[in-house]
Amino acid sequence: METVASNDHESASQACILQQRPDPCTIVILGASGDLTARKIVPSLFHLYLNEDLPEPCIILGCGRTGMTNIEFRNRMKNACLGTDRANDSEWLRFSALLFYRSIEYDNPDSCKGLKAEILGHDGGSKMRGNRIFYLAVPPGLYEPIVHMLGRTGLAAEGQNGNGWSRIVVEKPFGRDLTSAMQLDRSLHHYFHEHQIFRIDHYLAKETVQNILTFRFANAIFEPVWNRNYVDHVHIIAAEALGVEHRAGYYEKAGVLRDMFQNHMMQLLALTAMEPPSRFETDRVMDEKAKVYRSLRPFNTKNIGDYLVLGQYGPGLVDGKMVPGYRDEAGVDHDSLTPTFAMIKVMLDNWRWNGVPFYLTSGKRLAKKLTEIHIQFKEVPHSMFRHTLIQDIIANRLILGIYPDEKISLTFQTKDPGPRMCLRSVTMDFSYYRDHSGPIMDAYEKVLLDCMLGDHMLFCRQDAVELCWSFLTPVLEGCETFSNRAQALLAYPAGSWGPEAFETLDDIVRVV
Repeated sequence: METVASNDHESASQACILQQRPDPCTIVILGASGDLTARKIVPSLFHLYLNEDLPEPCIILGCGRTGMTNIEFRNRMKNACLGTDRANDSEWLRFSALLFYRSIEYDNPDSCKGLKAEILGHDGGSKMRGNRIFYLAVPPGLYEPIVHMLGRTGLAAEGQNGNGWSRIVVEKPFGRDLTSAMQLDRSLHHYFHEHQIFRIDHYLAKETVQNILTFRFANAIFEPVWNRNYVDHVHIIAAEALGVEHRAGYYEKAGVLRDMFQNHMMQLLALTAMEPPSRFETDRVMDEKAKVYRSLRPFNTKNIGDYLVLGQYGPGLVDGKMVPGYRDEAGVDHDSLTPTFAMIKVMLDNWRWNGVPFYLTSGKRLAKKLTEIHIQFKEVPHSMFRHTLIQDIIANRLILGIYPDEKISLTFQTKDPGPRMCLRSVTMDFSYYRDHSGPIMDAYEKVLLDCMLGDHMLFCRQDAVELCWSFLTPVLEGCETFSNRAQALLAYPAGSWGPEAFETLDDIVRVV
């Protein structure tokens, strides 16, 4: 599709660049010796530094149970950020001066007091204005002990004894069911107010996910057909090519439903199905998303097979190499019944979507890493070509590509050139970054920046968390207590598109 840039394109790009840095602050990463810090958090902070979006001044204090010096921590983070590419060595030297490390025992009061003393020391005459962000890059089982530690040492308090603002960032999963999610929320709110809590779901910060709302509500031609009168069904796909990797301890307890559906898949569902908010403001957007979750038709556990397909990957060929099945992965029970693939049929009982099925599909060790939303429109109500054409008229389809192709594709019918009346499907493609000249910010950079700015728009509100768990907990209980559980778990080879019924991506999309 040919796109035409306006004369004001360059000035518009400049207007989208952050005009003012966030307030000075200390960023405390709990669990800094772990994988998430090296893979995502510190590289994202480094990129923010390169783009001059990091606060000035700023201190990044890593904390973990592993003993490490400041120099060792900086060297480890340098390898994570630069790898073999040393093009940014000079910038790294300046950035690394902001990095510090402290070993800590989360259940030791003296260790926690030492952490507080170090944070106050880095404040250095209130250069940081007493502002702090605490990022919990730790296993979920440590969330509550750390929250209590921060609360008891006074680090959660705001505006007292020289404290500025204090914020806590919690990674998903937010509990493992409704009861545990509510317990985690009670612990958080014992010391932190809601405005201090940032429940992170990095999917929401992907540019193409944010673009869903722009596409729907900033264009007059799509919203009028975005309903049950024109849409046949919607399919949301989040496929992963990797296996469980080093996360077996977590994944054995979670499975694909807890890992992907309670958060990522439900967020994509809400953005696709929500009503337009009266204003693009945090609470109003979150209110509309909550309405979608309230409209979810309760799961029918008596006929579980009509609404749910579960699978588990076995050995298979990936990139020309044999890879082990899930039960052969390190740390996985050899008789494990943990699902690694799921497809759920969801119905929304509201005016806009009544009768339209939403299919949510996610799995590990599938054919490729892919995240897309497919809007399948209804077939034409009457074909005047039925006595002329030899083929059926294929219904229109809109694809919102999130990964790896960040795009929007619309498929429609045209006449094939030639003497006879024959149709062909053609596709108009829009590439998201075409004609874009400004800096590109990845999802973790965006959410970290929003934490510093205090903007909750791309984070999860507790009522939405509880509504999602209210819907999914009966699904989980139905799966885990199902008498025929082993037979209901369908095997599929790694590198395929899932259980036997889905040999290709088109098979998944054409599930109806």
